[in-house]
Amino acid sequence: MSRSQNLRRSVVNQIIEGIAKGHIPSPLPVQSALAEMFNISRTTVRHMLSHLEQRGVLEKIGSDYIIIRKPDALDGFECTDASLEEQTRIFEQAFFSMINQRQLKAGEVISEIQLAKMAGVSPVAAREYLLKFGRYNLIVSEKRGLWRMKNFDRQYAEQLFELREMLELHALQRFLILPDDDPRWLQAKTLLEYHRQLRDSIGDNVKTFSQLDHEFHGLLLSAADNIFFNQSLEIISVIFHFHYQWDESDLKQRNIIAIDEHMMILIALICRNDLDATMALRNHLMTAKQSMIRSIDQTARRLSV
Repeated sequence: MSRSQNLRRSVVNQIIEGIAKGHIPSPLPVQSALAEMFNISRTTVRHMLSHLEQRGVLEKIGSDYIIIRKPDALDGFECTDASLEEQTRIFEQAFFSMINQRQLKAGEVISEIQLAKMAGVSPVAAREYLLKFGRYNLIVSEKRGLWRMKNFDRQYAEQLFELREMLELHALQRFLILPDDDPRWLQAKTLLEYHRQLRDSIGDNVKTFSQLDHEFHGLLLSAADNIFFNQSLEIISVIFHFHYQWDESDLKQRNIIAIDEHMMILIALICRNDLDATMALRNHLMTAKQSMIRSIDQTARRLSV
């Protein structure tokens, strides 16, 4: 079975679970929003919609897809026969999507068998990834087969930002000395244009920013040409780009500020202005840190009521 087919089956299982639990409304979000929610291409979204329409779960009315019945297990797929490495990759993407959609929340106890079913992989692949992910101290094994998503506090956030600042400031300095023909300069200009476009349409695309944010920080870290820097993006993705445990009451305003700060960094970077780029990045990281701590405090207050 091809990698793309495995991914499509995994996404179908995920959206069936989301519809069944009421996480996905009717009519479904537009295709661009679904692509962002599940971190997939629009082509994969179209395949998923077509499958559920054929199964009689969805009906297309105009440009909308309406849920006409509650899906069941028969509408999904059995676990994939892909290699363990491929299944792990599929599960990682599915796991991040579940966090992004609030299907997994801090404090919840989850079954690795159920997660494996949602992702369309074997329980072995799910367990191996969860054991690996456990090193970030965001998930803990309650007993065999069950895991609990942990809350993280201000101290955790501050320690994470301390690491993030060291990595990204170092990567920025490496970026500034890249040769003129390095393709990352063109990527930086392209990202700047994407930020401008999103800034002009942010009212309709608030959550689309998470993928753009991931690409921005990924490009920045890539300049270090260090495999350990690249791996650090995994945990950053979970917490910052997939909104783990974040309060969304001011999401739109927070994203507008982040877009503006990204643009300031990119402009200074493209102009090879070392001082302005460094100051803009420090300011952006401080804003993000304050925003995260405020969100953690809001969540703590809400849970204590």
